[in-house]
Formats: sequence, C-alpha cells, structure tokens
Amino acid sequence: MAASIKVLITDDIQATRDNIRKLIDFHPEIAVVGEAADAAAAIAKAKELHPDIILMDINMPGMDGISAASLLATEAPQSSIIIMSVQGEKEYLRQAMTAGAKDYLTKPFSGDELLKTIRQVYANAQQRRKVVAFEAKAEPGTVMTVFSAKGGVGKTTIAVNLAVAIAAKTRQKVCVVDADLQFGDVSLFFNLLPRTTVADLAGDIEGLDAKHLAGYMTRYDDCVDVLAAPLRPEQAELVTGAHLSTILKVLRTAYRYIIVDTAPAFSEAMLAALDEADQVLVVSSLDLPTIKNIKLCLEIMDSLAYSGEKIKLVLNRASSEGGMDVKEVEESLRRPFAGTLPSDGKVVVAAVNRGIPFVVSHPDAPVSQSVFNLARALAVEDGRQPAEARGMVFRLKRLLG
Repeated sequence: MAASIKVLITDDIQATRDNIRKLIDFHPEIAVVGEAADAAAAIAKAKELHPDIILMDINMPGMDGISAASLLATEAPQSSIIIMSVQGEKEYLRQAMTAGAKDYLTKPFSGDELLKTIRQVYANAQQRRKVVAFEAKAEPGTVMTVFSAKGGVGKTTIAVNLAVAIAAKTRQKVCVVDADLQFGDVSLFFNLLPRTTVADLAGDIEGLDAKHLAGYMTRYDDCVDVLAAPLRPEQAELVTGAHLSTILKVLRTAYRYIIVDTAPAFSEAMLAALDEADQVLVVSSLDLPTIKNIKLCLEIMDSLAYSGEKIKLVLNRASSEGGMDVKEVEESLRRPFAGTLPSDGKVVVAAVNRGIPFVVSHPDAPVSQSVFNLARALAVEDGRQPAEARGMVFRLKRLLG
C-alpha cells in the first residue's frame, strides 16, 4: 500500500524520534518523511517536505513547540500539528489548540494512541479541505434536468453519460441527482451501492448547506458525485417538491453542473426539478407513441411559461429502423433536435450491465462521440468553454485518475 499520510517528527531527543519512527514503520499507509531536533529545523523541513502531520514536542531548546505551532500555521498551512508533552494539564492543551495544533498527545503514549491520533487528525484535515472546496465556489452551478413524457427512451442513460462527459470536457465538479423517486436506476448505471439517498436527506433538510449536503453524496470518481434515489418505492413519498427545490439550490453552491434524472410524469417533485432547471433536455425517440407524448409535453411546458432557450430536444436511437423521418418529426414538434444519439444497443446494454458509462468503456463509439458533442454544446452555451483538446485517451486518463 502506498503511504498516504506523510509525517515529520520534531523532538530534541533522538531516542524519542527513533521510537516514534519504529511505531509508524509497521503501518505502510503512514510514512516518516523527515525528522527535526528543534523548531527552526522543523519549520524549514515543513516548507520543503510538505508533511500532512507534524509531531511537535512542546519542550525544546530555543523556540518551544507552542510558539513553533503558531508560526507553522502560517508558514506551512497544509500541515496539521500534533503537540507532544509529558505534561497533560488542560492549560497546555488549551495553549496548544490556540496556537493552531489539531491534537495533543501526553507522553508516554502507546502505539495505538499515536496511530489513532495521526489518522483522525489527517481525516479531519481532508474533510476540511473538501468543505473549503465546496464553499469556495462563488459562481452558481448550472442545473440540467433530463426529462421525457414516456419511459424507456434512454433518459437515465443520457443523464449518466452526459454527466461523465461534461466532467471530462470541463474538469469541473458534476453531481447527478436521481429524482426518479420510485424506480431510479442512476446508482445501478454507475455500479454504486449508496449508503444514503435523497429520502434520507429530505428527513434532514432543516438548515441544509453545502457542508451538510456532502455527507449524503455517493462518490463515483474525483469529478462526479451521485445523490441516489430512495431504495424503496414507498420512500418516494418522503421527498416533496419543496425538498427537491431546496436541495437543488444548495447543490448550485457546491457543483458546477447538476444533472437531474427524472420520472416520466408531471408530479409535484418533477415540476420542482423542471422549475429549478436552467436547461431541460427533453428526450425523444423515433416512434409514434413517444412523439405524441413529447408533443403534449412541450405544450405543457409552454403553458408553464418555460422559455424556448430553456428547452432542448434530444433524439435518442436516431438510427433505429422505424420509417420516421427526423426532419418531419422536427416539423411536427416545431423544434429542432439539439442533439442526436445513434442506436447502438450492443455498446449501451453492455455498459449498463457492467455499471460503466459507455463514454468511459467505449469512448470512440459513435454513440459516445454524440454524447461528448452534446456535452460540448451545452458547456459552451452555458458560457463554460470546454477543456483544451488533447486527445480522448488523455482526457479519460485525467478523468479516471
């Protein structure tokens, strides 16, 4: 296992440094990257080595550990300081925390105490960085709701692959909200087992902010998170339109793009997802029942006073054999298709069954290229220029780490 926690040991007694190193060496996820015998050396090495954790003795010749901790908070803000001392009085603990230390160990301490403290302080630091990243984003995110008036047209397939494609194009944080509250499958398409869902979040909606919201997300990769649908159909009743509106407003503060998958119905919750959207992608296919329902859907959206710029038609399975002409369908709907995806059942079904978006498993397939083109068009229209083109392999490597 590669070491993920880098530690700098600062103590004026060589035997103490040796003992701490021996305790840490048994745990490959923690690595001692340096030692220092006084505060001045610790500050210099912290700037050079960028450790995650600095173990700092409180009593050293010259500058003491508390004074050094205060300086390190400015000189090496990426490092978390754990003060060590033979004195366990509360006054020393208070002084250490005031100076910027994150925890305090009283000598002699056991190996378990040392390792538990290092891991906990590191985990807390990682969480703080995530919160800062969530709250630092000043520009509100864009909500794209994927909707259709008929089931089975590939709505979830488009939502999932579009999210991954947008993340690849823009290098921005993307969230997928599964608002198909009774039978949502977004987690399945990503091969995820969520611990929490939108139903759990709805029960904890009071005072919701980005920091609180982060605990309910399920991570797909470094760029894409998922807010999963309820695990049971009856739990859909726990999520109201007001809940979804609040959640989407908060998600705007945490993510650059929010993709919302929906159920094929004009329910209260779905209307909230449509109202909150900056763009609504209405998915159709080339069969008469779907075209009929899409036409009715567009009439309802007109009555809701949604602007023409807000509504985007997307044609899925455009190359399916059915005898219908795309131009005639556009004339019937009185709108052009903003994007078309060819039919490729072999690639799409295999991707769904494996739980891997096809833009990842088959990035060069025509259906994947169509999704990338749609992502590029939506990102440019939103004012976010896509990332510098450097080849599909490079982009996917960056996306997948």
